[in-house]
Amino acid sequence: MVELKYVRRVGRLLVVDGANVVGSRPDGWWKDRAGAARRLHERLLTADLAYDELVLVLEGAAKGGVRAGMDGHVRTVHARGSGDDEIVSQARVAQERGEAATVITADRMLQSRVAAVGATSMSPSWLLDQL
Repeated sequence: MVELKYVRRVGRLLVVDGANVVGSRPDGWWKDRAGAARRLHERLLTADLAYDELVLVLEGAAKGGVRAGMDGHVRTVHARGSGDDEIVSQARVAQERGEAATVITADRMLQSRVAAVGATSMSPSWLLDQL
């Protein structure tokens, strides 16, 4: 008799620090933060990344460029306060659900905070190269 084992597939979540990714390239984003957030969101929608879900965290004026909620496989979250706090919260919840969370940011303090909740991090340049 053959014994079948069922293995729960671990979901993979990519949390994008919108401000940090947009701010990583000097393309004039500071003149139109909402437009820069919208362009990043559009690129994420068409990206072929090996993640089950992408979460784009926006704060401040950038929130005006993309509505909060699901759009395809991208969930946009408007931070109520600190964007960094929201990113850590998203990573923590994913880890608690048993998902593997990766955060895109170059902010070293934020990288340390997400590592403390069990998430990994990668640089904005890695993401932008994928887009």
